[in-house]
Amino acid sequence: MADPRGFLKVRQRETQPRRPVPVRIMDWKEVYEAQENGVLKRQASRCMDCGIPFCHHGCPLGNLIPEWNDLTWRGKEQDASERLHATNNFPEFTGRLCPAPCETACVLGINQPAVTIKQIEVSIAEQAFEGGFVEPLPPARLTGKTVAVVGSGPAGLAAAQQLTRVGHTVAVYERDDRIGGLLRYGIPDFKMEKDVLDRRLEQMKAEGTRFRSGVEVGRDVSWDQLRRRYDAVVIATGATVPRDLAIPGRDLDGVHFAMEYLVQANRVVAGDAVENQIDARGKHVVILGGGDTGADCLGTAHRHQAASVTTLAIGKQPPSERPGHQPWPMFPTLFEVASAHEEGGERTYLASTVEYVGENGRVTGLKVAETEYVDGKRLPKAGTERVIPADLVLLSLGFTGAEESGLSGQISAPFDPRGNVARDAAYMTETPGVFVAGDAGRGQSLIVWAIAEGRACAAEVDRFLMGSTILPAPVAPTDRAISVL
Repeated sequence: MADPRGFLKVRQRETQPRRPVPVRIMDWKEVYEAQENGVLKRQASRCMDCGIPFCHHGCPLGNLIPEWNDLTWRGKEQDASERLHATNNFPEFTGRLCPAPCETACVLGINQPAVTIKQIEVSIAEQAFEGGFVEPLPPARLTGKTVAVVGSGPAGLAAAQQLTRVGHTVAVYERDDRIGGLLRYGIPDFKMEKDVLDRRLEQMKAEGTRFRSGVEVGRDVSWDQLRRRYDAVVIATGATVPRDLAIPGRDLDGVHFAMEYLVQANRVVAGDAVENQIDARGKHVVILGGGDTGADCLGTAHRHQAASVTTLAIGKQPPSERPGHQPWPMFPTLFEVASAHEEGGERTYLASTVEYVGENGRVTGLKVAETEYVDGKRLPKAGTERVIPADLVLLSLGFTGAEESGLSGQISAPFDPRGNVARDAAYMTETPGVFVAGDAGRGQSLIVWAIAEGRACAAEVDRFLMGSTILPAPVAPTDRAISVL
């Protein structure tokens, strides 16, 4: 295509991944700057009249992306905010934390860089808060029905806000001392500062949602008591059981699950005193697992001034370009470089951990070997073993499902073979009136799926209570990440 004035090259530069702000002092502030308004509008203008906008299909929420792109391009900030919030309760969260499956489904991505949808989304959300467009939306009247939501992560908060807005009296229970779940204690501030969460919670409080922190359901109050006290209960406790690596030396001091490390670090940043905090200062840190949680540990270790940080992944390094078996508009597995990776550290692939090595009861290293594939299995290759120094090992290997927390013993809510709370096509467990939303029911997944499930589950709860519903249900419990369209 002819491009005599170089417009295409300029737009391609603008669609490259956002670069982090140069870090001189490793503080905990968000690393990304806001997009310049002119660049933002140019990106929004690239969104086409596709006829069939595949970005809708890539997004579990069904966000009306072409519509708010067009409104952004035309400078109608408030209208863009209203269109964005019509399908997404928390665009300021997804605009920071979602891996943007919408962008990989963008039609422009067939032969050029996709529209920077995620950046436009977070910019609309921030402009909405700055412009005072985000206001409480309390119900016109109350239904007299009560709902308990257990868990205050994105699924629980989305369900709670939807149910509050249609007139139900909703109480959110959270076992931690502050509301937010992993948004509060799992996400480091350099990815999302907590005032972003707090201002949304203030909106929810003004709408009428009630919050009960420091209450662990299953221990402080039983599930059966909760069910008898409320007309409906939503389980949104997440998939928080970490995957372990039980090899020789696992009992050595200095080997921790990633979330142990991140939660403590987030508490300290919030101003709390944490006794015997897991600290990476001056240590050789090894992170097992190359996903988002591993990157969060990497950035946190940098800010703790670790002597070195190495990330080990058992599999092959993903390709930097879309592989042939994952064509557009599928969500591809690609080699990703987060801000934490750009700050430093080493990444090693095809590394199988064989043993935790230690002295005097404390870890001092890891014995690793090259990974080889045998009959489809990833195994350590004999004769390639070596020991790398490690004073702190963080297990970031994903999660195996929801915590039991007295569920199966106090109400009829069995778990499925994948470690999730079993549910039917209406998000309901075997106990009538008890529903499941988010990672607790689908397994570890993306924030955008959690919000979509929270919204859909809220619609089913409303239908259960009132016989019908006006709430949208963007996804079904059997949906999976879209692979082929």
